[in-house]
Amino acid sequence: MAGAMVMPKMAAAAGFAAPAKSKSANSKINLGFIGLGQQCMYLMSSFIEMDDVQVVAGCDVYDIKRNRFEKAVTEYYQGKGKKKCAPTMYEDYQELLARPDIDGVVIAVPDHWHAIIAIAACKAGKDVYLEKPMTLTVYEGKQLVKAVRKYNRILQVGSMQRSSDEFIHAANVAREGDLGKIHKMEVFVGRWEGKPFPVPHNFPAQTPPAGLNWDKWLGPLDPAKVTYFPDIDPLLNADGREECWGAWRWYKPTGGGYMTDWGAHMFDIAQWMVGKDLTGPVDVIPPGYSYYKNLTYRYDNGIEVEETTFDEHGQGVKIYGEKGWLAVHRGMLYASDPKFEMKKGEKKEGPYESCSPHHRAFIDSMKSRIDPNVPVEVGHSSCTMCNIGIIAGELGRPLVWNPIVQKFQDDPEANKLMHYQYRSGYEKLLDV
Repeated sequence: MAGAMVMPKMAAAAGFAAPAKSKSANSKINLGFIGLGQQCMYLMSSFIEMDDVQVVAGCDVYDIKRNRFEKAVTEYYQGKGKKKCAPTMYEDYQELLARPDIDGVVIAVPDHWHAIIAIAACKAGKDVYLEKPMTLTVYEGKQLVKAVRKYNRILQVGSMQRSSDEFIHAANVAREGDLGKIHKMEVFVGRWEGKPFPVPHNFPAQTPPAGLNWDKWLGPLDPAKVTYFPDIDPLLNADGREECWGAWRWYKPTGGGYMTDWGAHMFDIAQWMVGKDLTGPVDVIPPGYSYYKNLTYRYDNGIEVEETTFDEHGQGVKIYGEKGWLAVHRGMLYASDPKFEMKKGEKKEGPYESCSPHHRAFIDSMKSRIDPNVPVEVGHSSCTMCNIGIIAGELGRPLVWNPIVQKFQDDPEANKLMHYQYRSGYEKLLDV
């Protein structure tokens, strides 16, 4: 995990800096973790290995996950010979954020909580590592952008493919003009019940386990529309891992299906490749409309992005230029010409979730007060691309998007879908 962050030669981030006091290179960063599910455990195992990081707190509304996190952190530090090693555990994220000794938080809660907790962290003076997709709705994203800049915080979105060698290489090839003029991209995000879009949540009500604070899990969601079912926040199996990934991600209104779960990765890379990661497409055409078989986006320069499977390797991006094409997946890159491919030894090995230099970039940014490689504006742009695609699919008609003002053109029906009605008392938590 040590070493300088590798950035694509032509892929600068937003370039903002947070004018707060920077920490010295040798100072410890105290981190708290909010949302202690499977993804958090991967993240924690990466951050805890850093010599300049101390994991001091954890928070979750489910007791079995608090217990697992506390045990894992305590045993790790005991193995290092540290006496005061047990993290303090919380059920309420606000109590964790109130601690003045915590410098930053890692947020890996279900998507409907992302914006609320991240905005609260900014107000509390904490820097934020926020899992993707950055927010559940377009409006939430706009509010979080405001909060990060108003309170001068560092925010790194967990789009860790931007810190992975094969995706960095692909972005360099595309952005430096090696493929010539780009005219099309194909992006595959995956399928749930045969579609990339979320499916309706229509489960009969079941009784939540005693250790899960279901009301706090729901937060802004309407209890009449979202009922508990076991896989939504799964139990742990014998080896202490979740029985499955939390199924909240596949259903509306708790998630965005594959469009946000993997789209936040793959559409993010697609936009990065063509220099659109601080703006977005202008046309969104749903699958099945006219001659469009699949969801299709169009940028103002004519480049089209089609969401479709293009090979047998699963989620990925394929980009077409006048001089050839290149396809990239996790751990794999191939092209129409070997000159576009990676040289031997360029690819570093290691599991995506726990060994990414993406996490190191966050800590380094906390110290330097210079934005990481996926700052809030980039995360918002990528997340917005996913969400406007979902809206087009829901309405079943083409939409015209203005990425500058972040609204659909002359379309009140579509604009209304950029957010949803929070439960009473929660909307004010988005105020900045």
